[in-house]
Amino acid sequence: MKPLLLTTALALLAAPALADDPACQTVRLSDPGWTDITATNGVANVVLDGLGYETRINTLSVPVGYEALKNGDTDAFLGNWLPAQQKFREDLDASGVVQDLARNLEGAKFTLAVTTPGADLGVTDFADLDAHKDAFDGKIYGIEPGAPANQSIQAMIDDDAFGLGDWELIESGEQAMLAQLARNDAAGTPTVFLAWAPHPMNVNFTITYLSGGDEQFGPDFGGATVHTLARKDWAAACPNAAKLLAQMVFTIDMENQLMGKILDDGESGEDAARDWLAANPDVMTPWLDGVTTLDGQPGLDALKAAIAE
Repeated sequence: MKPLLLTTALALLAAPALADDPACQTVRLSDPGWTDITATNGVANVVLDGLGYETRINTLSVPVGYEALKNGDTDAFLGNWLPAQQKFREDLDASGVVQDLARNLEGAKFTLAVTTPGADLGVTDFADLDAHKDAFDGKIYGIEPGAPANQSIQAMIDDDAFGLGDWELIESGEQAMLAQLARNDAAGTPTVFLAWAPHPMNVNFTITYLSGGDEQFGPDFGGATVHTLARKDWAAACPNAAKLLAQMVFTIDMENQLMGKILDDGESGEDAARDWLAANPDVMTPWLDGVTTLDGQPGLDALKAAIAE
């Protein structure tokens, strides 16, 4: 985090709790269609609702979502993955209108991977792929069009890195990619695809994360942190809601469980969050430290009462 952004975030955390102006009641978030962000947005929705706010979540691709944040069409985004989205982050930082509220997740990873049929071929590194092009049908499965990770894969293909110049990137979306992976796995067909943690795919499949992609995805198998970004004007105008988002941090295990409820059990992000919070109430205490309801009442008491209903 840059020194100025760190100072701003620390000042926000240290600021006395103030009830927000009623104009702050609606908090606008975006979701690029990733289950991890659906899960964390679901948590934010439940918590904000319990404090008297309303949450409006728009499904926007990563590039569109960042433009919406920069242009004032959304208030916050809980899914700034770094370093995968570094170019977008640099643009936002240069705009001067967005601030980093929190590093909301550590220990994430994000890179290419294979499941058992690919690992059985001896594929453990990016450099192993091209020798088995026919087995993989020359395809790399990505997520939704416009995603920075897809851009990294396409750049790798365009540069003929690892001899992959004649491979094809298949852009779809998280759910379509995982459905294809399940079909291929059941048929014993090797698949190379974008994999990440947290995600229940790590429980549902035997995944081998590929080494060698440091230039494309960063070291430590695309080791990543996830950040919560907000418009500076919104954070200044709505300090209570901003303080909440600055204090909401998650764990890999928590997100794996939430995402499993969404993907495997068919729950909405909000229902998954409400169930998880009801079973894990202690997590709310640090999140609500110094945070009130919209009208200035004790926030933790109000949230616990709302979840218990």
